[in-house]
Amino acid sequence: MPSTRSASGLTEGSLVGPMVKLAWPIVVIQLLQVTYNIADTFWLGALSSDAVGALSLAFPLIFFLISVGGGFTIAGSILVAQHTGAGGDEEASAVAGQTLSFVSIMAVGIAVVGYFLVDPMLSLLPADERTAAVIIPMAADYMRVFFLGAPFLFGFFVFSALMQGYGETKPPMRIMAVSVLINVVLDPIFIFGLGPIPGMEIEGAAIATVLSRGLATILGLYVIFGTDTGPQVELHHLKPDFDRIREIVKLGVPTAAEQSTSSMAMVILTGMVATFPPAVVAAYGLGNRLSSLVFLPAMGLGQATNTMVGQNLGAKRPDRAERSVRLAGGLVAGVMFVVALVAFFVPEPLVSVFLSADEPRVAETIKHGSDYLRIMAPMFVFMGVLQVILGAFRGAGNTRTALVFSMLTLWVARVPATYYLVFVEGWGPTGIWVAVALGDIVGAIAAVAWFLRGTWKMSVVVNTETEPTLGD
Repeated sequence: MPSTRSASGLTEGSLVGPMVKLAWPIVVIQLLQVTYNIADTFWLGALSSDAVGALSLAFPLIFFLISVGGGFTIAGSILVAQHTGAGGDEEASAVAGQTLSFVSIMAVGIAVVGYFLVDPMLSLLPADERTAAVIIPMAADYMRVFFLGAPFLFGFFVFSALMQGYGETKPPMRIMAVSVLINVVLDPIFIFGLGPIPGMEIEGAAIATVLSRGLATILGLYVIFGTDTGPQVELHHLKPDFDRIREIVKLGVPTAAEQSTSSMAMVILTGMVATFPPAVVAAYGLGNRLSSLVFLPAMGLGQATNTMVGQNLGAKRPDRAERSVRLAGGLVAGVMFVVALVAFFVPEPLVSVFLSADEPRVAETIKHGSDYLRIMAPMFVFMGVLQVILGAFRGAGNTRTALVFSMLTLWVARVPATYYLVFVEGWGPTGIWVAVALGDIVGAIAAVAWFLRGTWKMSVVVNTETEPTLGD
């Protein structure tokens, strides 16, 4: 008999309680995720602003490759959520197993390809002379180590996504906390050296991240296979089942395309930024890391919306699915408005805390970073609402729709606006900051307009308790 243990709290009763219960561990996970980047940025900022600039160049290129596998982890989460809402725990477990094995194989391939593409990818950046001489080689050192550890990263991503789809968000949060704590401890040891361990500078930051991610993956696999928490995955669920893999691929390809084209847009934007001196490159990286911290509530509520919509559509509750989206949108708009006020009026202290190295370019980097944060602040509300709406589309299985609005945000608005404002109008760094804000404002307005049409409220799985099978 199908179990509805996980679904019952999400498909019945009050919406606020289950949504907050589901979302707050996701917010904490996102906070811990950002802590990885902040720890690297903080310690490398104590090393030099050039090291921070190297991270600014490395991450868009890294994300471009790992986003391909990330799309299929989201597909697995969508299917687990809808099967759980429909009362099909066995099918949810089978999908979880197929997602785990399929993405693991992809991760090994991405690690190999990424390692050998580091230099060709970086060579495509039209870098400023000093950026090419100093920052790009450092970015290459970081990326090679990072790609070698890619399978460890994917292991935890898959575990977290599958548990989220099932409605269990606390176990990934606890594991992430342990992993981040280890990373925070290892970062200064491997960057600067301690005792017999030599200082490896930017490569040390990458090694610390890979080791701590590896532990998170091991603990996540233990939860999936060794406990009764989440989907009950067994070894036979890992054997390739091409029908289920096709289902995962059908949903995953648009999401992988969304993430990879989004990361490609970020690569192109990074290429434009690389034409500026190192201080602007470092400020761009700092601004992006601070914005990722600011967007934690939006990301958490967006992912919670994904699960709420998936389980409620699986349970044939489209009205409840829509109410959950409206509730999440209102919550995130209020939170992001307050955050925007802080970022607009006091940006400099937020930026300067990450640059403690004693060198001439620090003051210039802080100035550019403060300008970036102040200009971005008005778009925080729009970005938050956009994340919730995209979460609704994905939860409903409308991954192509999410792809369209992500493309609109980046490729129709942000990238052309950056080129025009920087290279045609000659706005300099200000053109970059303004274009970032403009893209999310345009994307959010368009996505909300489409959401209000209501055509997204369809499940991609059959409710095993209320729907007749084909043989009935």
